[in-house]
Amino acid sequence: MARFRAVATGGTFDEIHAGHVALLARAFLEGDRVIIGVTSDEFVKGRKKINHDFETRVANLKKMIGKEFGDVKYQIAKLDSEFGPAVTTGDVGALVASVETQEKGARLNEIRRKNGLAPAEVIAVGLIKAQDGKPISSTRIRAGEIDAKGRLLKA
Repeated sequence: MARFRAVATGGTFDEIHAGHVALLARAFLEGDRVIIGVTSDEFVKGRKKINHDFETRVANLKKMIGKEFGDVKYQIAKLDSEFGPAVTTGDVGALVASVETQEKGARLNEIRRKNGLAPAEVIAVGLIKAQDGKPISSTRIRAGEIDAKGRLLKA
């Protein structure tokens, strides 16, 4: 039984990898329903290079969720800002974030308080390491260093 009616998580989800699977596994464990924020092309522009547009990233994410988790309750929200529905949805009880992004939880809760909402618990998920002991990331996959499971592709 999940601890929360709803949890929120988010990311760019450009190159789906083992770290994304771990993040979503925790989100589905903690929430009856998961709101997954996916950054819009406009929001990500200038922040980082990506290989896939919003529609492709969402399609790839949905395919991975079906394959890894089966029939789970989730919704995808397009993020044109850092937090999206997590700052306006009252039934969001937790934010599931990587240890790398968990500090955003304090800002999220500041905005939730201003909006008259209860703070959300921040649940941090550890980074998944590649074969070389460094974190798996979309950046490293795009660079051709590792694959989505963290296996080294070049020495």
